Amino acid sequence: MVKEIDVLICGSGSAGLCAAAWLAICGIKSFKILEKRDGPMEMGQADGVQCRTVEVFESFGISEELLREAYHVLEVAFWSADGKGGIHRTSRTADTQPGLSHQPHVILNQARINSLLLDLMHRNGGKPVEYGYTVKSVDVDASLVDQPSAHAVTVIAEKNGKEETFKAKYVLGCDGAHSAVRRSLGYQMVGDTSDAVWGVMDIYPRTDFPDIRRKTTIHSSHGSILVIPREGGSMVRFYIEFPSGTNVKSVKLEDLHEKARQIFSPYTMEYADTYWWSCYCIGQRLADHFTKDNRVFLTGDAFHTHSPKAGQGMNVSMQDGYNIGWKLATVLKGGAKPDLLKTYDLERGKTAADLIDFDRFFTKLFSSKQNTSPEQFSEGFIKSGRFTAGLTSKYEDSTLTSSGTSRQELASEIVVGMRFPNAQVVRFCDAKAMPLIQTLKADGRWRIMCFAGRIGETSTASRLQNIAEYLDSPQGSVHKYTPGSADIDSLIEPIVVLHGDHTKLEQEHIPKYFWPVTGKWQMRDLHKVFIDERSYNSGDGKAYETYKIDSDRGAIVIVRPDQYVSKVLSIEDTAGIGAFFDGFALPRQENGA
Repeated sequence: MVKEIDVLICGSGSAGLCAAAWLAICGIKSFKILEKRDGPMEMGQADGVQCRTVEVFESFGISEELLREAYHVLEVAFWSADGKGGIHRTSRTADTQPGLSHQPHVILNQARINSLLLDLMHRNGGKPVEYGYTVKSVDVDASLVDQPSAHAVTVIAEKNGKEETFKAKYVLGCDGAHSAVRRSLGYQMVGDTSDAVWGVMDIYPRTDFPDIRRKTTIHSSHGSILVIPREGGSMVRFYIEFPSGTNVKSVKLEDLHEKARQIFSPYTMEYADTYWWSCYCIGQRLADHFTKDNRVFLTGDAFHTHSPKAGQGMNVSMQDGYNIGWKLATVLKGGAKPDLLKTYDLERGKTAADLIDFDRFFTKLFSSKQNTSPEQFSEGFIKSGRFTAGLTSKYEDSTLTSSGTSRQELASEIVVGMRFPNAQVVRFCDAKAMPLIQTLKADGRWRIMCFAGRIGETSTASRLQNIAEYLDSPQGSVHKYTPGSADIDSLIEPIVVLHGDHTKLEQEHIPKYFWPVTGKWQMRDLHKVFIDERSYNSGDGKAYETYKIDSDRGAIVIVRPDQYVSKVLSIEDTAGIGAFFDGFALPRQENGA
Protein backbone atom coordinates (compact mmCIF):
# COMPACT_ATOMS: atom_id res chain seq x y z
CA MET A 1 0.00 0.00 0.00
CA VAL A 2 1.28 3.46 -0.94
CA LYS A 3 0.78 6.13 1.72
CA GLU A 4 0.43 9.74 0.60
CA ILE A 5 1.51 12.56 2.88
CA ASP A 6 2.38 16.24 2.61
CA VAL A 7 5.68 16.19 4.51
CA LEU A 8 7.76 13.13 5.38
CA ILE A 9 10.47 13.83 7.96
CA CYS A 10 13.23 11.22 8.00
CA GLY A 11 14.81 11.35 11.44
CA SER A 12 13.62 12.58 14.82
CA GLY A 13 16.66 14.61 15.85
CA SER A 14 16.58 18.27 16.79
CA ALA A 15 16.15 19.55 13.22
CA GLY A 16 13.29 17.20 12.39
CA LEU A 17 11.44 17.85 15.63
CA CYS A 18 11.83 21.63 15.31
CA ALA A 19 10.38 21.53 11.79
CA ALA A 20 7.59 19.22 12.98
CA ALA A 21 6.76 21.60 15.82
CA TRP A 22 6.33 24.42 13.30
CA LEU A 23 4.09 22.29 11.08
CA ALA A 24 1.88 21.32 14.01
CA ILE A 25 1.64 24.87 15.34
CA CYS A 26 0.65 26.13 11.89
CA GLY A 27 -2.12 23.54 11.60
CA ILE A 28 -0.51 21.15 9.09
CA LYS A 29 -1.92 17.70 9.86
CA SER A 30 -0.45 15.64 7.03
CA PHE A 31 3.11 15.03 8.15
CA LYS A 32 4.92 11.99 9.48
CA ILE A 33 8.25 11.38 11.22
CA LEU A 34 10.14 8.14 10.53
CA GLU A 35 12.93 7.25 12.95
CA LYS A 36 15.47 4.43 12.69
CA ARG A 37 15.79 3.98 16.45
CA ASP A 38 13.35 1.77 18.33
CA GLY A 39 12.21 4.60 20.60
CA PRO A 40 12.87 8.16 21.73
CA MET A 41 16.44 9.25 22.37
CA GLU A 42 17.43 8.37 25.93
CA MET A 43 20.90 9.91 26.03
CA GLY A 44 22.08 12.52 23.54
CA GLN A 45 25.71 13.47 22.96
CA ALA A 46 24.93 17.17 22.47
CA ASP A 47 24.32 19.32 25.52
CA GLY A 48 25.17 22.99 24.82
CA VAL A 49 22.12 25.19 24.23
CA GLN A 50 23.18 28.55 22.81
CA CYS A 51 21.39 31.83 23.53
CA ARG A 52 19.65 31.86 20.16
CA THR A 53 18.25 28.36 20.73
CA VAL A 54 16.82 29.48 24.08
CA GLU A 55 15.20 32.38 22.20
CA VAL A 56 13.69 29.83 19.78
CA PHE A 57 12.30 27.85 22.70
CA GLU A 58 10.93 31.09 24.12
CA SER A 59 9.17 31.80 20.80
CA PHE A 60 7.60 28.33 21.05
CA GLY A 61 6.51 29.00 24.63
CA ILE A 62 8.64 26.21 26.15
CA SER A 63 11.69 28.07 27.49
CA GLU A 64 10.64 28.01 31.15
CA GLU A 65 11.12 24.25 31.53
CA LEU A 66 14.41 24.42 29.68
CA LEU A 67 15.75 27.21 31.88
CA ARG A 68 14.52 25.59 35.08
CA GLU A 69 16.24 22.26 34.42
CA ALA A 70 19.45 23.39 32.72
CA TYR A 71 22.85 24.42 34.01
CA HIS A 72 23.34 28.15 33.28
CA VAL A 73 26.76 29.00 31.84
CA LEU A 74 27.51 32.46 33.21
CA GLU A 75 31.28 32.64 33.52
CA VAL A 76 34.34 31.18 31.78
CA ALA A 77 37.65 30.62 33.58
CA PHE A 78 40.94 30.41 31.67
CA TRP A 79 43.81 28.32 33.07
CA SER A 80 47.30 27.79 31.66
CA ALA A 81 50.66 26.26 32.60
CA ASP A 82 52.37 28.01 35.49
CA GLY A 83 55.91 27.18 34.38
CA LYS A 84 56.40 24.90 37.39
CA GLY A 85 54.70 21.78 36.06
CA GLY A 86 51.24 22.83 37.24
CA ILE A 87 48.43 25.17 36.18
CA HIS A 88 47.03 28.49 37.36
CA ARG A 89 44.01 30.63 36.56
CA THR A 90 44.91 33.51 34.23
CA SER A 91 41.55 35.24 33.84
CA ARG A 92 37.77 35.00 33.98
CA THR A 93 35.07 36.57 31.84
CA ALA A 94 31.34 36.48 31.22
CA ASP A 95 30.36 33.56 29.00
CA THR A 96 28.01 35.76 26.97
CA GLN A 97 28.91 39.41 26.65
CA PRO A 98 26.22 41.82 27.92
CA GLY A 99 23.69 42.91 25.33
CA LEU A 100 24.02 39.94 22.97
CA SER A 101 20.81 38.29 24.16
CA HIS A 102 18.36 38.49 27.04
CA GLN A 103 18.63 34.69 27.27
CA PRO A 104 21.57 32.74 28.71
CA HIS A 105 23.76 29.96 27.35
CA VAL A 106 22.69 26.77 29.13
CA ILE A 107 23.52 23.06 29.29
CA LEU A 108 20.87 20.34 29.02
CA ASN A 109 20.98 16.86 27.57
CA GLN A 110 19.78 16.57 23.99
CA ALA A 111 17.33 13.82 24.92
CA ARG A 112 15.53 16.27 27.20
CA ILE A 113 15.65 19.00 24.55
CA ASN A 114 14.03 16.63 22.08
CA SER A 115 11.35 15.61 24.57
CA LEU A 116 10.34 19.26 25.01
CA LEU A 117 9.92 19.59 21.25
CA LEU A 118 8.00 16.30 21.07
CA ASP A 119 5.61 17.46 23.79
CA LEU A 120 5.09 20.74 21.94
CA MET A 121 4.34 18.91 18.69
CA HIS A 122 1.88 16.55 20.40
CA ARG A 123 0.06 19.41 22.17
CA ASN A 124 -0.55 20.99 18.78
CA GLY A 125 -1.96 17.88 17.16
CA GLY A 126 1.16 16.21 15.78
CA LYS A 127 1.10 12.42 15.60
CA PRO A 128 3.63 10.20 17.42
CA VAL A 129 6.97 9.42 15.81
CA GLU A 130 7.02 6.17 13.82
CA TYR A 131 10.00 4.25 15.24
CA GLY A 132 11.92 1.35 13.73
CA TYR A 133 11.93 2.57 10.11
CA THR A 134 15.06 2.41 7.94
CA VAL A 135 14.98 4.58 4.82
CA LYS A 136 16.06 2.52 1.81
CA SER A 137 15.62 4.97 -1.07
CA VAL A 138 14.42 8.46 -1.97
CA ASP A 139 13.40 9.30 -5.53
CA VAL A 140 12.10 12.56 -7.00
CA ASP A 141 9.87 12.39 -10.08
CA ALA A 142 11.18 15.24 -12.23
CA SER A 143 7.96 15.29 -14.27
CA LEU A 144 5.93 16.26 -11.17
CA VAL A 145 8.13 18.79 -9.37
CA ASP A 146 6.48 21.80 -11.05
CA GLN A 147 3.01 20.70 -9.93
CA PRO A 148 2.57 22.13 -6.40
CA SER A 149 -0.07 19.61 -5.32
CA ALA A 150 1.79 16.55 -6.66
CA HIS A 151 3.32 13.93 -4.36
CA ALA A 152 6.54 14.05 -6.33
CA VAL A 153 8.85 12.24 -3.90
CA THR A 154 8.79 8.47 -3.35
CA VAL A 155 10.41 7.12 -0.19
CA ILE A 156 10.79 3.42 0.45
CA ALA A 157 11.39 2.51 4.09
CA GLU A 158 11.70 -0.82 5.85
CA LYS A 159 10.32 -1.89 9.22
CA ASN A 160 10.59 -5.40 10.65
CA GLY A 161 11.79 -6.69 7.29
CA LYS A 162 8.79 -5.29 5.42
CA GLU A 163 9.10 -2.46 2.91
CA GLU A 164 6.58 0.38 2.81
CA THR A 165 6.19 3.08 0.17
CA PHE A 166 5.44 6.72 0.95
CA LYS A 167 4.53 9.40 -1.57
CA ALA A 168 5.26 12.87 -0.25
CA LYS A 169 5.04 16.42 -1.49
CA TYR A 170 8.15 17.28 0.50
CA VAL A 171 10.82 15.29 2.33
CA LEU A 172 13.19 16.47 5.05
CA GLY A 173 16.42 14.53 5.49
CA CYS A 174 17.05 14.90 9.23
CA ASP A 175 18.80 11.56 9.61
CA GLY A 176 22.27 12.55 10.76
CA ALA A 177 25.84 12.33 9.51
CA HIS A 178 25.25 8.93 7.86
CA SER A 179 22.08 10.18 6.17
CA ALA A 180 20.32 7.58 4.03
CA VAL A 181 18.42 10.41 2.32
CA ARG A 182 21.66 12.11 1.28
CA ARG A 183 23.21 8.86 0.04
CA SER A 184 20.08 7.99 -1.90
CA LEU A 185 20.22 11.33 -3.70
CA GLY A 186 23.87 10.70 -4.57
CA TYR A 187 25.17 13.71 -2.67
CA GLN A 188 28.65 13.67 -1.13
CA MET A 189 30.16 15.19 2.00
CA VAL A 190 33.11 17.36 1.01
CA GLY A 191 35.87 18.21 3.45
CA ASP A 192 38.59 16.55 5.47
CA THR A 193 39.50 14.92 8.73
CA SER A 194 42.39 16.44 10.64
CA ASP A 195 44.93 14.57 12.75
CA ALA A 196 43.55 16.27 15.88
CA VAL A 197 42.16 13.71 18.33
CA TRP A 198 39.93 14.48 21.29
CA GLY A 199 38.27 12.38 23.93
CA VAL A 200 35.04 13.32 25.65
CA MET A 201 33.47 11.94 28.81
CA ASP A 202 30.67 12.76 31.22
CA ILE A 203 31.92 12.01 34.73
CA TYR A 204 31.18 12.51 38.41
CA PRO A 205 34.46 14.02 39.62
CA ARG A 206 36.02 13.92 43.06
CA THR A 207 38.43 16.84 42.93
CA ASP A 208 39.82 19.88 44.69
CA PHE A 209 39.97 21.87 41.44
CA PRO A 210 38.19 25.15 42.36
CA ASP A 211 36.50 25.86 39.01
CA ILE A 212 34.90 22.45 38.46
CA ARG A 213 31.43 24.10 38.38
CA ARG A 214 32.50 26.78 35.90
CA LYS A 215 32.98 26.46 32.18
CA THR A 216 36.77 26.28 32.05
CA THR A 217 39.57 25.97 29.51
CA ILE A 218 42.93 24.57 30.59
CA HIS A 219 46.14 24.70 28.55
CA SER A 220 48.84 22.79 30.43
CA SER A 221 52.17 21.24 29.53
CA HIS A 222 50.32 17.90 29.31
CA GLY A 223 47.63 19.08 26.85
CA SER A 224 44.33 20.94 26.77
CA ILE A 225 40.94 20.32 28.30
CA LEU A 226 37.53 22.01 28.14
CA VAL A 227 35.36 21.65 31.24
CA ILE A 228 31.56 21.90 30.82
CA PRO A 229 29.47 21.52 34.01
CA ARG A 230 26.27 19.58 33.39
CA GLU A 231 22.77 20.02 34.72
CA GLY A 232 21.95 18.53 38.10
CA GLY A 233 24.92 19.93 40.04
CA SER A 234 27.19 16.86 39.96
CA MET A 235 28.05 15.67 36.44
CA VAL A 236 30.77 17.38 34.39
CA ARG A 237 31.81 16.94 30.76
CA PHE A 238 35.50 16.94 29.79
CA TYR A 239 36.79 17.45 26.24
CA ILE A 240 40.39 16.20 26.36
CA GLU A 241 43.09 16.76 23.75
CA PHE A 242 45.21 13.77 22.74
CA PRO A 243 48.48 13.89 20.76
CA SER A 244 47.98 14.38 17.01
CA GLY A 245 47.75 11.12 15.12
CA THR A 246 46.60 9.05 18.11
CA ASN A 247 44.86 5.86 16.99
CA VAL A 248 41.28 6.52 18.04
CA LYS A 249 40.38 2.83 18.14
CA SER A 250 43.14 2.12 20.65
CA VAL A 251 42.01 4.75 23.17
CA LYS A 252 40.40 3.34 26.32
CA LEU A 253 38.42 5.01 29.09
CA GLU A 254 41.42 4.62 31.39
CA ASP A 255 43.43 6.74 28.94
CA LEU A 256 40.91 9.59 29.23
CA HIS A 257 40.96 9.31 33.03
CA GLU A 258 44.76 9.41 33.21
CA LYS A 259 45.12 12.22 30.65
CA ALA A 260 42.69 14.38 32.63
CA ARG A 261 44.63 13.69 35.84
CA GLN A 262 47.84 14.88 34.16
CA ILE A 263 46.25 18.07 32.83
CA PHE A 264 44.65 18.96 36.18
CA SER A 265 47.86 18.37 38.16
CA PRO A 266 48.68 19.43 40.88
CA TYR A 267 44.95 19.29 41.65
CA THR A 268 43.54 15.83 42.33
CA MET A 269 41.06 14.28 39.92
CA GLU A 270 39.30 11.02 40.73
CA TYR A 271 36.12 9.57 39.25
CA ALA A 272 33.10 8.41 41.23
CA ASP A 273 31.54 7.22 37.97
CA THR A 274 31.71 7.70 34.20
CA TYR A 275 28.30 8.15 32.58
CA TRP A 276 29.46 8.19 28.94
CA TRP A 277 32.64 8.58 26.90
CA SER A 278 33.95 8.59 23.36
CA CYS A 279 37.01 9.47 21.28
CA TYR A 280 37.05 11.05 17.82
CA CYS A 281 39.08 12.74 15.09
CA ILE A 282 38.01 16.26 14.25
CA GLY A 283 36.65 16.77 10.74
CA GLN A 284 34.77 19.49 8.93
CA ARG A 285 32.52 18.49 6.02
CA LEU A 286 29.75 20.09 3.99
CA ALA A 287 27.44 18.35 1.51
CA ASP A 288 28.00 19.27 -2.13
CA HIS A 289 24.20 19.73 -2.44
CA PHE A 290 21.50 19.82 0.21
CA THR A 291 18.25 20.40 -1.66
CA LYS A 292 16.73 18.50 -4.55
CA ASP A 293 14.26 20.08 -6.98
CA ASN A 294 12.74 22.19 -4.19
CA ARG A 295 11.21 18.98 -2.85
CA VAL A 296 13.87 17.36 -0.65
CA PHE A 297 15.81 19.31 1.98
CA LEU A 298 18.74 18.09 4.06
CA THR A 299 19.14 19.46 7.57
CA GLY A 300 21.63 19.28 10.42
CA ASP A 301 24.40 16.67 10.34
CA ALA A 302 22.99 15.32 7.09
CA PHE A 303 24.69 18.25 5.36
CA HIS A 304 27.21 19.78 7.80
CA THR A 305 29.50 18.05 10.30
CA HIS A 306 32.19 19.52 12.53
CA SER A 307 33.78 19.28 15.98
CA PRO A 308 31.53 19.40 19.05
CA LYS A 309 33.53 21.77 21.27
CA ALA A 310 31.84 24.99 20.18
CA GLY A 311 28.44 23.49 20.98
CA GLN A 312 27.05 24.24 17.51
CA GLY A 313 25.84 20.88 16.18
CA MET A 314 22.43 20.52 17.83
CA ASN A 315 21.89 24.28 17.77
CA VAL A 316 22.59 24.88 14.07
CA SER A 317 20.59 21.76 13.20
CA MET A 318 17.64 23.10 15.15
CA GLN A 319 17.96 26.41 13.31
CA ASP A 320 17.76 24.48 10.02
CA GLY A 321 14.43 23.03 11.15
CA TYR A 322 13.29 26.41 12.47
CA ASN A 323 13.99 27.90 9.04
CA ILE A 324 12.29 25.32 6.83
CA GLY A 325 9.32 24.45 9.07
CA TRP A 326 7.33 27.68 8.80
CA LYS A 327 8.13 27.99 5.09
CA LEU A 328 6.72 24.54 4.35
CA ALA A 329 3.61 25.39 6.37
CA THR A 330 3.14 28.66 4.47
CA VAL A 331 3.38 26.93 1.09
CA LEU A 332 1.15 24.01 2.08
CA LYS A 333 -1.53 26.40 3.33
CA GLY A 334 -1.47 28.25 0.01
CA GLY A 335 0.02 31.44 1.43
CA ALA A 336 2.98 31.55 -0.96
CA LYS A 337 4.32 29.96 -4.10
CA PRO A 338 6.68 26.97 -3.71
CA ASP A 339 9.54 29.22 -4.87
CA LEU A 340 9.55 30.50 -1.29
CA LEU A 341 11.31 27.25 -0.33
CA LYS A 342 14.34 28.13 -2.46
CA THR A 343 15.35 30.56 0.25
CA TYR A 344 16.27 27.58 2.46
CA ASP A 345 19.18 26.73 0.18
CA LEU A 346 20.35 30.35 0.12
CA GLU A 347 20.01 31.02 3.83
CA ARG A 348 21.08 27.80 5.51
CA GLY A 349 23.77 27.01 2.95
CA LYS A 350 25.67 30.18 3.84
CA THR A 351 25.11 29.54 7.54
CA ALA A 352 26.56 26.03 7.21
CA ALA A 353 29.60 27.27 5.27
CA ASP A 354 30.22 29.96 7.92
CA LEU A 355 29.93 27.27 10.60
CA ILE A 356 32.61 25.11 8.97
CA ASP A 357 34.97 28.10 8.69
CA PHE A 358 34.37 29.01 12.32
CA ASP A 359 34.92 25.46 13.49
CA ARG A 360 38.33 25.35 11.81
CA PHE A 361 39.29 28.55 13.63
CA PHE A 362 37.88 27.33 16.96
CA THR A 363 39.62 23.95 16.70
CA LYS A 364 42.98 25.61 16.03
CA LEU A 365 42.40 27.92 18.97
CA PHE A 366 42.24 24.92 21.30
CA SER A 367 45.16 23.06 19.78
CA SER A 368 48.32 22.97 21.90
CA LYS A 369 50.35 22.90 18.67
CA GLN A 370 49.50 26.56 18.02
CA ASN A 371 51.55 27.80 20.99
CA THR A 372 48.84 30.35 21.70
CA SER A 373 49.53 32.60 24.67
CA PRO A 374 46.94 32.75 27.47
CA GLU A 375 46.10 36.30 26.45
CA GLN A 376 45.65 35.37 22.78
CA PHE A 377 43.50 32.38 23.67
CA SER A 378 41.13 34.28 25.98
CA GLU A 379 40.89 37.14 23.45
CA GLY A 380 40.03 34.69 20.64
CA PHE A 381 37.54 32.89 22.84
CA ILE A 382 35.77 36.13 23.77
CA LYS A 383 35.67 37.31 20.14
CA SER A 384 34.00 34.01 19.26
CA GLY A 385 31.21 34.73 21.72
CA ARG A 386 28.74 36.20 19.22
CA PHE A 387 29.10 33.12 16.99
CA THR A 388 28.86 30.59 19.82
CA ALA A 389 25.76 32.42 21.06
CA GLY A 390 24.16 31.75 17.66
CA LEU A 391 23.73 35.40 16.76
CA THR A 392 25.86 35.86 13.64
CA SER A 393 23.63 34.38 10.92
CA LYS A 394 22.84 37.00 8.28
CA TYR A 395 20.60 35.94 5.43
CA GLU A 396 21.26 37.18 1.91
CA ASP A 397 18.73 39.17 -0.10
CA SER A 398 15.80 37.18 -1.49
CA THR A 399 12.03 37.47 -1.75
CA LEU A 400 11.99 37.30 2.07
CA THR A 401 14.89 39.65 2.81
CA SER A 402 15.32 43.05 1.19
CA SER A 403 18.38 44.91 2.45
CA GLY A 404 18.99 46.56 -0.92
CA THR A 405 15.70 48.44 -0.84
CA SER A 406 15.58 48.98 2.93
CA ARG A 407 16.12 52.23 4.78
CA GLN A 408 18.68 50.66 7.11
CA GLU A 409 19.82 54.08 8.37
CA LEU A 410 16.43 54.56 10.08
CA ALA A 411 17.13 51.66 12.48
CA SER A 412 20.82 50.89 12.15
CA GLU A 413 20.87 48.33 14.98
CA ILE A 414 18.01 46.31 13.49
CA VAL A 415 19.97 44.63 10.71
CA VAL A 416 18.04 43.33 7.71
CA GLY A 417 18.72 39.60 7.31
CA MET A 418 19.53 39.04 11.00
CA ARG A 419 17.36 38.05 13.93
CA PHE A 420 15.38 40.92 15.46
CA PRO A 421 17.38 42.14 18.49
CA ASN A 422 15.83 42.59 21.88
CA ALA A 423 15.14 45.71 23.96
CA GLN A 424 13.02 46.29 27.01
CA VAL A 425 9.64 47.98 26.54
CA VAL A 426 6.57 48.60 28.67
CA ARG A 427 3.26 47.13 27.52
CA PHE A 428 0.72 49.94 27.42
CA CYS A 429 -2.39 48.05 28.55
CA ASP A 430 -0.94 46.93 31.92
CA ALA A 431 2.43 48.76 32.33
CA LYS A 432 4.32 45.45 32.33
CA ALA A 433 8.02 45.72 31.51
CA MET A 434 9.04 42.96 29.07
CA PRO A 435 11.48 42.05 26.31
CA LEU A 436 10.09 43.24 22.98
CA ILE A 437 11.23 40.01 21.32
CA GLN A 438 8.65 38.14 23.41
CA THR A 439 5.95 39.62 21.18
CA LEU A 440 7.39 37.66 18.24
CA LYS A 441 5.86 34.29 19.06
CA ALA A 442 6.42 31.34 16.72
CA ASP A 443 2.83 31.07 15.51
CA GLY A 444 3.32 31.61 11.77
CA ARG A 445 2.53 35.32 11.79
CA TRP A 446 4.45 38.15 10.18
CA ARG A 447 4.89 41.34 12.22
CA ILE A 448 4.71 44.95 11.09
CA MET A 449 6.65 46.78 13.82
CA CYS A 450 5.61 50.45 13.82
CA PHE A 451 8.03 52.77 15.62
CA ALA A 452 5.75 55.78 15.22
CA GLY A 453 7.51 58.34 17.42
CA ARG A 454 6.68 60.43 20.48
CA ILE A 455 3.47 60.22 22.43
CA GLY A 456 1.45 63.42 22.17
CA GLU A 457 2.92 64.58 18.85
CA THR A 458 0.45 65.31 16.06
CA SER A 459 2.79 63.62 13.59
CA THR A 460 2.75 60.40 15.63
CA ALA A 461 -1.04 60.24 15.64
CA SER A 462 -1.24 60.90 11.90
CA ARG A 463 1.41 58.26 11.17
CA LEU A 464 -0.52 55.60 13.09
CA GLN A 465 -3.77 56.61 11.41
CA ASN A 466 -2.13 56.42 7.97
CA ILE A 467 -0.70 52.94 8.63
CA ALA A 468 -4.00 51.70 10.07
CA GLU A 469 -5.98 52.97 7.09
CA TYR A 470 -3.61 51.26 4.65
CA LEU A 471 -3.44 47.91 6.47
CA ASP A 472 -7.21 47.85 7.01
CA SER A 473 -8.06 48.79 3.42
CA PRO A 474 -9.19 46.32 0.76
CA GLN A 475 -6.00 46.93 -1.22
CA GLY A 476 -3.74 46.62 1.82
CA SER A 477 -1.60 43.55 2.46
CA VAL A 478 -3.70 42.33 5.39
CA HIS A 479 -7.03 41.98 3.57
CA LYS A 480 -5.29 40.96 0.37
CA TYR A 481 -3.55 37.92 1.87
CA THR A 482 -5.42 36.95 5.06
CA PRO A 483 -8.07 34.22 4.62
CA GLY A 484 -11.52 35.79 4.87
CA SER A 485 -12.68 33.52 7.70
CA ALA A 486 -9.58 34.15 9.85
CA ASP A 487 -8.91 36.83 12.45
CA ILE A 488 -7.64 40.06 10.97
CA ASP A 489 -4.25 39.64 12.70
CA SER A 490 -3.81 35.91 12.00
CA LEU A 491 -1.32 36.41 9.15
CA ILE A 492 0.11 39.91 9.66
CA GLU A 493 0.16 41.28 13.18
CA PRO A 494 0.76 44.99 13.82
CA ILE A 495 2.98 45.95 16.75
CA VAL A 496 3.23 49.61 17.85
CA VAL A 497 6.23 50.93 19.80
CA LEU A 498 5.95 54.54 20.99
CA HIS A 499 8.36 56.87 22.79
CA GLY A 500 7.42 58.89 25.87
CA ASP A 501 5.28 58.81 29.00
CA HIS A 502 2.51 56.19 28.87
CA THR A 503 0.39 58.19 31.34
CA LYS A 504 -0.04 60.82 28.60
CA LEU A 505 -1.69 58.29 26.30
CA GLU A 506 -5.23 56.87 26.33
CA GLN A 507 -6.38 53.73 24.52
CA GLU A 508 -8.79 55.70 22.35
CA HIS A 509 -5.86 57.72 20.99
CA ILE A 510 -4.68 54.57 19.23
CA PRO A 511 -6.50 53.61 15.99
CA LYS A 512 -8.76 50.61 16.62
CA TYR A 513 -6.96 48.60 13.95
CA PHE A 514 -4.12 48.19 16.46
CA TRP A 515 -6.44 46.64 19.08
CA PRO A 516 -8.67 44.40 16.96
CA VAL A 517 -11.44 42.00 17.96
CA THR A 518 -9.88 38.52 17.78
CA GLY A 519 -9.65 35.06 19.27
CA LYS A 520 -12.04 32.49 20.65
CA TRP A 521 -13.98 35.04 22.71
CA GLN A 522 -13.88 37.77 20.03
CA MET A 523 -12.51 40.31 22.49
CA ARG A 524 -10.38 43.38 21.92
CA ASP A 525 -6.67 42.46 21.91
CA LEU A 526 -4.93 45.20 23.89
CA HIS A 527 -1.49 43.58 23.82
CA LYS A 528 -0.04 45.12 20.66
CA VAL A 529 1.06 48.57 21.89
CA PHE A 530 4.31 49.20 23.78
CA ILE A 531 6.11 52.23 25.16
CA ASP A 532 9.81 52.98 25.21
CA GLU A 533 10.15 54.31 28.76
CA ARG A 534 11.32 53.58 32.27
CA SER A 535 9.16 50.94 33.97
CA TYR A 536 8.04 50.92 37.59
CA ASN A 537 10.40 48.12 38.58
CA SER A 538 12.81 47.23 35.76
CA GLY A 539 14.74 50.37 34.89
CA ASP A 540 15.05 52.15 31.57
CA GLY A 541 13.87 50.61 28.33
CA LYS A 542 15.43 52.90 25.74
CA ALA A 543 14.36 50.78 22.78
CA TYR A 544 14.59 53.69 20.35
CA GLU A 545 18.12 54.38 21.58
CA THR A 546 19.05 50.68 21.45
CA TYR A 547 17.83 50.34 17.89
CA LYS A 548 19.21 53.75 16.83
CA ILE A 549 15.75 54.96 15.76
CA ASP A 550 15.16 58.71 15.77
CA SER A 551 11.80 59.33 17.47
CA ASP A 552 11.26 62.31 15.15
CA ARG A 553 11.62 60.13 12.05
CA GLY A 554 10.33 56.73 13.19
CA ALA A 555 10.54 53.51 11.19
CA ILE A 556 8.60 50.44 10.05
CA VAL A 557 10.26 47.05 10.46
CA ILE A 558 8.88 43.91 8.80
CA VAL A 559 9.75 40.76 10.78
CA ARG A 560 9.40 37.18 9.51
CA PRO A 561 7.68 34.37 11.43
CA ASP A 562 11.13 33.09 12.48
CA GLN A 563 12.08 36.48 14.03
CA TYR A 564 14.46 37.48 11.22
CA VAL A 565 14.23 41.01 9.84
CA SER A 566 12.93 41.29 6.28
CA LYS A 567 12.88 45.02 5.64
CA VAL A 568 13.19 48.48 7.21
CA LEU A 569 10.96 51.22 5.76
CA SER A 570 10.22 54.84 6.47
CA ILE A 571 7.20 55.32 8.71
CA GLU A 572 5.27 56.84 5.82
CA ASP A 573 6.03 54.09 3.28
CA THR A 574 2.90 51.97 3.44
CA ALA A 575 3.29 51.20 -0.26
CA GLY A 576 6.60 49.53 0.59
CA ILE A 577 4.74 47.11 2.87
CA GLY A 578 2.48 46.11 0.01
CA ALA A 579 5.36 45.76 -2.46
CA PHE A 580 7.21 43.45 -0.08
CA PHE A 581 4.32 41.01 0.46
CA ASP A 582 3.41 41.15 -3.24
CA GLY A 583 6.85 39.68 -3.93
CA PHE A 584 6.01 36.21 -2.58
CA ALA A 585 2.52 35.95 -1.04
CA LEU A 586 -0.52 34.54 -2.84
CA PRO A 587 -3.76 36.56 -2.65
CA ARG A 588 -6.53 34.76 -0.81
CA GLN A 589 -8.51 34.32 -4.03
CA GLU A 590 -5.60 32.27 -5.40
CA ASN A 591 -4.82 30.33 -2.24
CA GLY A 592 -8.38 29.11 -1.94
CA ALA A 593 -9.25 31.06 1.20
